[in-house]
Amino acid sequence: MFSYRHGFHAGNHADVLKHIALIASVRYMTQKDSPLWVVDTHAGAGLYRLDDDFAGTSGEAAEGVLKLAEAVAAQGADSEQALAPAITGYLDLVKQFNREGRWKIYPGSPFIAQHLLRTEVRDKMKLFELHPSDSTALAAHVAQLGAGRQVSVAREDGFEGLKAVLPPPSRRALVLIDPSYEIKSDYAKVLAAMRDALQRFATGTYMVWYPIIPRPEAHDLPRKLKALGNSFRKPWLHATLAIGQSEDPQRKGGLSASGVFVVNPPHILKAALQPALPQLVELLGRGRGKGHVLESGGG
Repeated sequence: MFSYRHGFHAGNHADVLKHIALIASVRYMTQKDSPLWVVDTHAGAGLYRLDDDFAGTSGEAAEGVLKLAEAVAAQGADSEQALAPAITGYLDLVKQFNREGRWKIYPGSPFIAQHLLRTEVRDKMKLFELHPSDSTALAAHVAQLGAGRQVSVAREDGFEGLKAVLPPPSRRALVLIDPSYEIKSDYAKVLAAMRDALQRFATGTYMVWYPIIPRPEAHDLPRKLKALGNSFRKPWLHATLAIGQSEDPQRKGGLSASGVFVVNPPHILKAALQPALPQLVELLGRGRGKGHVLESGGG
């Protein structure tokens, strides 16, 4: 149960997709005066070193944020195609956790979201992480923020912990649900958590990340999420990014695609992703099977 560690995957192409969508959503939602709650059900360690044993061994960041940064730098200001603001905003935010362009630190979802929260209107963040090592690291990293009561960390199952958080006092929340999917039951737990969350707090924004892998549960998840959103008469948005199969024999078989499904998405999210996704395919794509999907519905 505790074998999965996100440190091996920090900064990969799946993180690029997830965090571009997260940044665009939080930035828009913090434009209103009322407080925003951000809830992360599977927060991980929060911060990751791209040169440590985990990330260095897998090398997945080299196919994600590092490759993206290198490609953008190589294009320079003379590029005929302007880079999508969602991509530049993402890279600029990650840069702020690094010095002198070294790209040694990658912020996970908690630190990306917290970076955008406001203190003057009392935005809040609730983080859940059950893994003993990651939850200890997360608590230590959060303590270094000096964020006071803005961020709270709980070592418990985020699927269960979410129930006590909804609805938040401010009646405004973005909930990120991105378990490891290491075991098949995670797919059913995501659907159950989403159904329960919509019953408790129908106006919340819910973002689900999932891997696109040859497993029936993974294939069925977006279809079932669409049906769930439609049953609650809620708008939804579905985005996928596939970078294609690697030609490196040592990296064949690894994750090559992932998706983000958002219920009650900010209305700007689709417009933000429309130019970004094809550019990500162009910049990160590496072989057969690369492409993207962007669709919306419900409401």
